[in-house]
Amino acid sequence: MSKRMVELNKTVDLKKVYTLSEALEVIKLNAKAKFNETVDVSINLDIDAKKTDQNIRGSLALPHGTGRTCRVAVVASEAKAAEGKKAGADIVGGEDLIEKITKGEVDFDACIATPDLMAKMSKAARVLGPRGLMPNPKLGTVTNDVAAMVESLKKGRINFKNEKAGVVHVPVGKASFSVKQLQENIEAFLSELKNVKPSSVKGTYIKNMFISSTQGVSLMFQAN
Repeated sequence: MSKRMVELNKTVDLKKVYTLSEALEVIKLNAKAKFNETVDVSINLDIDAKKTDQNIRGSLALPHGTGRTCRVAVVASEAKAAEGKKAGADIVGGEDLIEKITKGEVDFDACIATPDLMAKMSKAARVLGPRGLMPNPKLGTVTNDVAAMVESLKKGRINFKNEKAGVVHVPVGKASFSVKQLQENIEAFLSELKNVKPSSVKGTYIKNMFISSTQGVSLMFQAN
């Protein structure tokens, strides 16, 4: 453990369960890196990730965005690609872009595709899948309303899904955000997380929740 982390640990009670507002105050106070640290939330869910009917996947636009720039790619026919470009997409193209992606050219953070090109997009799955970038109808990234999705992603839409251990990890803003902004982002995420709770999960759903900044400590919290 670095000397800085040792000092940080002295300023907090790692065994305490903070209220969300308390935790955010501490996180902001200790975010002293030379860059604008990202604030992340990790949720431990009481699910069996080996069962497909208990896997979690969702998407939402955070009220105040994530505070980071999202590079968006649009795979579509010429007309729809033009719509995406006008809406702010960074990269647009059709089959030519698919070929670039299959060769490993992935200079973007999110990818949208129109339904008519999804069959051809399948060969890009081996590149995009492991990165969590494959367009998915459930996440709204397979759509004919290209412009609306580009705008949503640019404003701070996040996608989330559980890892093998049943943990969901998402960025919820920057340390420069106000406590109110961060709290509203987190509350919106928690609301959507509850909305996608599988019907097969009975009893406890959320076991515990943690919040941290890029170079800060991790604090357990509960909703206010």
